[in-house]
Amino acid sequence: MTRQYWLRWFSLHGVPRVVLRVQSRKGDTFARMMGPEGIADPHPYIETIRSQGRLVKTPLPWVTCDHALVRSVLRDDRFGVRSSARIQIPKVLQRFANRVPPPANPADPPAMLRMNPPDHTAMRKPVVSAFTPRAVKKLRDTVETVTEELLDAMPSGGSIELVESFASRVPIAIIFDILGMPREDQEKFLAWGKDMTPMLDVGISRRTYGRAMQAAQSLNDYLDRHIEKLRREPGDDILSNLVQSGDLDHYALKANASIIIGAGFETTANLIGHCVSLLLRLPEQLDRLRAEPQLWPNAVEEALRYEPPVFITARQALTDLELEGVQLPQGSMVMLSLAGANRDPAVFTDPQRFDVARPNANEHLSFSYGVHACFGASLARMEATHAVRSLFERFPDMRAAAPPRLRQQLTFRGYAQVPVHLGRKVQVTPSTVA
Repeated sequence: MTRQYWLRWFSLHGVPRVVLRVQSRKGDTFARMMGPEGIADPHPYIETIRSQGRLVKTPLPWVTCDHALVRSVLRDDRFGVRSSARIQIPKVLQRFANRVPPPANPADPPAMLRMNPPDHTAMRKPVVSAFTPRAVKKLRDTVETVTEELLDAMPSGGSIELVESFASRVPIAIIFDILGMPREDQEKFLAWGKDMTPMLDVGISRRTYGRAMQAAQSLNDYLDRHIEKLRREPGDDILSNLVQSGDLDHYALKANASIIIGAGFETTANLIGHCVSLLLRLPEQLDRLRAEPQLWPNAVEEALRYEPPVFITARQALTDLELEGVQLPQGSMVMLSLAGANRDPAVFTDPQRFDVARPNANEHLSFSYGVHACFGASLARMEATHAVRSLFERFPDMRAAAPPRLRQQLTFRGYAQVPVHLGRKVQVTPSTVA
């Protein structure tokens, strides 16, 4: 990578990385939650922060794990997303960070994740058409076909690594269908996605950032060619429609295509991995689903609550304001723990327990809220419900082959590996798992 890109890493990640390490050594709970200990098990740190109040000042940002307050901030137009690092860095370093525009990616404008209204509204409107209830219903046949093909290929009595062989394969196939991309290119995107998702974390290493930038550049080059092809030969897909509409310029097309790829793939793959791992670990919950299959959609909601695919997000005060009796000057950062909100005892009874029949499981905030709520939420729910139920119906004796291994990422928290013994394969009709 060029010297300018290393300066960008230093500005956006190097400085926060050092600050987090220093504060962690001093015993700061938030800094420790954001480090390796928190990635392994964040909930003790979340509960420590919760015990200190609804809105807690740390040596770094303000932090909240309170469900009502997280929800309120997410829908409060006095707050917005930040276009660079989520920990304050000196303005001189921010100028270094912005000197060299990065390849189009989900972590930088004009990607929707880093834009506020009215620009965000204009950017989001043409994209959400691919994720309306009617559009998602049309994709169900594709989800069913892809799932059945993957299950058919799995060996009866064999062992597999579930993330690589199944959890990641279902969503990437659907994203390719949405964007009109050739199926044979999926392997490239799986590799690029793995390298790029750490960009949304805070304080990643120089090596990790370098891999992410290389992957982003490869994706950019691919999208340049693909978009030009769609200009000449448009298809019946969301990216073709965006290209033909002229609503977005070329750079914005690439940035937001990368969001659809990254967020649509990563969150659903994490959700499927969490669902399977939880049900293997808690067989009594799986037994209840077998006895009451109508609970499967609720089980997915409970998995979203219990292990959200996106662990934490942040908002910046766009003006001087008051929050919880505290005066926050413009620019103040508030870290919102979605995982903490999802286990708030004020909302969820016995919140540390996974319960597929929990009556208010869908009150989680795992898909965010307000203007930045995930536009692919209904698609992710449908994909995970069908995929996980079909997997357990096809392989009723499936069991863990080894402990699952988490990725070393906090923002997109999910498993790198879920090794399983499949056991016997049972043939089922599509109507059985509809």
